[in-house]
Amino acid sequence: MQETQQITRRRFLTIAAASCLGAAGGLPTSVASAAHWRGVALGADAQIILDHPDATRLIAMARVEIRRLEAVFSLYDANSELSRLNRAGHLEAPAFELLDCLALCRQVHLATEGRFDPTVQPLWQVLAEAAVQGHVPVAGALAAARSAIGFDRVMFEAGIVRLGQGQRLTLNGIAQGYVADRIAELLGREGIEDVLIDTGEIVALGSAPQHDGWPVTIAGESVQRHLRNRALATSAYQGTEIRDGEGHILDPRHGNLVQAAAQVSVSAPTAAMADGLSTGLVLTTSQAEAEQLLRNAKEARLESFML
Repeated sequence: MQETQQITRRRFLTIAAASCLGAAGGLPTSVASAAHWRGVALGADAQIILDHPDATRLIAMARVEIRRLEAVFSLYDANSELSRLNRAGHLEAPAFELLDCLALCRQVHLATEGRFDPTVQPLWQVLAEAAVQGHVPVAGALAAARSAIGFDRVMFEAGIVRLGQGQRLTLNGIAQGYVADRIAELLGREGIEDVLIDTGEIVALGSAPQHDGWPVTIAGESVQRHLRNRALATSAYQGTEIRDGEGHILDPRHGNLVQAAAQVSVSAPTAAMADGLSTGLVLTTSQAEAEQLLRNAKEARLESFML
């Protein structure tokens, strides 16, 4: 599992459309003149590309929705629902989006056979704090953090979320995709059929006009892919770092750091599913293993696997 704590998450997906906007010989004029918003969502660079006469109003709506969802999921906001849940160990009257995302977490947890587990947050904090202070983690603190791992002990229903003893959650391995999905739904209700949403993970609805889909490139590859009504997410062991230059992934099954697959990209009908699956599958050791696990997830595809 990956987590960001005062660390910038690296970007592994490039929207070729964004770099071509307005460029000679690039995309058609209708796309080059599209509204292109850039900002931040859950600590990641974000952007929306939308060709619509009412784009300014629609993008403003999307930005309001991003801020609303950050108030649910952000670990940087001490007053977010997730932060309050982590402090108290329970949260009454949680937002629908938190419950919905937790339900998706359960699906991905099962599909990846435990490789995706949001309860790694205490272990990450122990390791990150030790790295910042330049010492070896205290054995007792490590043991306590490892004992708290286990998503099966997270209980949630319409009126409350409860964590097990000592547990805290990070949803950074799925929430960025979830936010992209919610923005896509919001714009869809406004009648938008062609838009590209990038919150660190990508949702592509429709296509760039006169093209087969939105052009996207995965880091380390020269081949350009075209997304149409599909989402794409990438995770990598150097996506976040505990120390400069050291990329590691926490394996929730064993409670330790591992040198995992260098990079895994997954596409799926939703960005949340692609995000969670890629996060979990970066703990696989072969393309065959990753593909085998993806059979547990409906309509998901392995797009790239690098050791």
